[in-house]
Amino acid sequence: MRQLLQNAHDRLGLRTNPTRFFGAAFIAIAFSVVTIVFTSRVNSTFSVASEWILTNLGWFYISGVTIFLLFLIVIALGRFGRVRLSPNDEGPDHSTLSWFAMLFAAGIGTILLFWAVAEPTYHFAQPPREAMGVAPESIQAAREAMAFTLYHFGLHTWTIFALPALAFAYFIYRRNLPPRVSSLFQPLLGNRIHGPIGALIDILAIVGTMLGIATSIGLGTLQINSGLERLFGVPNTVGMQIVIISVVSVIASVSAALGIERGIKRLSNFNIITAVLLLVFVLFTGPTLLLLKGTVESVGTYAAMLPELMLWNDTFDNTGWQNYWTAFYWAWTITWSPFVGIFIASISRGRTIRQFVFGVLGLPTLFSVIWYGIFGMATFDRELNGPGGLVEEVVGQGDIPGALFIFLEGFPLATFTSAVAIALVGVFFITSMDSAALVMDMMAKGYEEEGPVVQRVFFGLGVGLITIALIVTTADDGLRALQEVITVIGLPFFALGYFLMYSLWRGLKEDAGELEPLPARRWRRTLPPEEYVRRRGDGVDGDWHEEVGYYDDPDCTEPTRYTSPNGADPLGEVPAGGVTAGIQGASLPDGDASTAKGRDASQPRAD
Repeated sequence: MRQLLQNAHDRLGLRTNPTRFFGAAFIAIAFSVVTIVFTSRVNSTFSVASEWILTNLGWFYISGVTIFLLFLIVIALGRFGRVRLSPNDEGPDHSTLSWFAMLFAAGIGTILLFWAVAEPTYHFAQPPREAMGVAPESIQAAREAMAFTLYHFGLHTWTIFALPALAFAYFIYRRNLPPRVSSLFQPLLGNRIHGPIGALIDILAIVGTMLGIATSIGLGTLQINSGLERLFGVPNTVGMQIVIISVVSVIASVSAALGIERGIKRLSNFNIITAVLLLVFVLFTGPTLLLLKGTVESVGTYAAMLPELMLWNDTFDNTGWQNYWTAFYWAWTITWSPFVGIFIASISRGRTIRQFVFGVLGLPTLFSVIWYGIFGMATFDRELNGPGGLVEEVVGQGDIPGALFIFLEGFPLATFTSAVAIALVGVFFITSMDSAALVMDMMAKGYEEEGPVVQRVFFGLGVGLITIALIVTTADDGLRALQEVITVIGLPFFALGYFLMYSLWRGLKEDAGELEPLPARRWRRTLPPEEYVRRRGDGVDGDWHEEVGYYDDPDCTEPTRYTSPNGADPLGEVPAGGVTAGIQGASLPDGDASTAKGRDASQPRAD
């Protein structure tokens, strides 16, 4: 079999690992075919599996991301934070602005637009903690809606990307291992990462990544189709969605063929600039002062609720809300993590671990706070002070993909801004696909240098094929069905996250070495003057007088004789009257009044 794969590999002119490439390709194609042919059975299987996972392991998803976040903070603040993710004399490859634009566009650019209006609206109309007394469409519901939205798209989302990204950067650029998921487990598996176990890990990672990206592209397709329907009357059908996926897949494959500098970087920079312009437009054509005040206040609400939300599992009310929101988000995001992780690592070479962690967690979170703050507060202003309508269409009619376009209808130049939003979704869509194609090709071949273009094109088209399969399968209930698929796929990725933390920590300890105890002077034990005199006078047995006494220096071996202010020697001969007479005869002063070679007797004595 190995020779057969090698022969096929050579005939196609590939430069990759045949087992990993063909293994991932076979599973991806088989999944697509089976999904399309046995639609109802596949739907039923994923539905049952997802329901069981969410009912019994939702807490595992929620607590896991918080544990990952705390681990990253400990790593960054500790001594390992100074480790540079490259040879020690090499600085960053990209400016901070370009770095931010690329990691953001490849991370949550697509869902940034999908949920900007939809999630605040949904939580405003149906508060997650309604059972705890939060009334729907109230001021408190609006505050908590912002906190939950920022929880889903703030620190925790970027934690899921940052953990594998940090591990990739460390093992690729410090240990010079292949850019594969199996390399992250080298401290645990050793050379077995190059054998069957490593190949299995990489194949599953590639396939899982394709499914995660396909889910995001499926959501993006629903949004593009909804926008085209509202603007131009384009039918919102499965056939049109397949056309959209096909067109974008071709464009993404071309961008991937051009590489990072000529394709992905330029598209990412264009996208982030356009997104900022749309944000500024909403800010200055809407109730500007309210949006600014509300965004700042949302940060406070998020910060206040975050400690509780980090481990909140809806235990007592058991409404099931988290099953289809938080748990789904974490499962969905973690299936992206191998692809986003390698991509972020590749653009973060040269930064220290501390810079990396706080940059990847901080910069995108700051932008998310501003983005969702502006769009969220504008949404609440429309519902509380304006004509409303968002709650009815987004929640009542379930038009979540169309939420952004309904929102923009309340602003000037609605047609133009909606067209810009559609273009933004499409370009984010493209940057996600081309980045994924580039990374999956890297994972399959095991090195960073560019290989044959056909390999990158294959992975780009492969993601498109899986997306089409998911769209066809979930046509009746697109969003809910996509959630069920990704919840199941995300479970093994979460389990691997714990092994990943241990592997990274172990690797850092092995390479940085253990710190020796801080050297310090050795101090001898010191007795109070009266106790020292008493022991001498009473003739206490033992060698205590060699280990204790009055000492000026930590290394001295002989007791220093102290003198009282009147010149008497308390350590002289003990009078016949015993220790009491000795103390009286020596006229021992209080400890603070004694001096030793000019030093205050209250100074530390030798240990």
